[in-house]
Amino acid sequence: QVQLVESGGGLVQPGGSLRLSCAASGNIFSTYTMGWYRQVPGKQRALVSSITSRGSTNYADSVKGRFTISRDNAKNTVYLQMNSLKPEDTAVYYCNAENLWAVTPRYWGQGTQVTVSS
Repeated sequence: QVQLVESGGGLVQPGGSLRLSCAASGNIFSTYTMGWYRQVPGKQRALVSSITSRGSTNYADSVKGRFTISRDNAKNTVYLQMNSLKPEDTAVYYCNAENLWAVTPRYWGQGTQVTVSS
């Protein structure tokens, strides 16, 4: 059974940093693209960043230069390092695993709240 478990969210002041972690159980990490999405009330969930099994990365324009995604294949864990945080980064962040060729193409974590406020 596949599970994605996020950690690392919390309250931080503008300009601060947080690192989110997502640990994946089940045999998917080597074949799925891992990603982070975020959602605020009243809006659709939006892609923040993703990283393929080969390490290719993708970022939303709003976070380029501030966020860094990485993965540790030995630990089945993906990270999102968030620097220079802004109040508009406040959202629930969800870990995602995606492989459109798989029987189950998407998995989601339970979400972790990130609040950027003074």
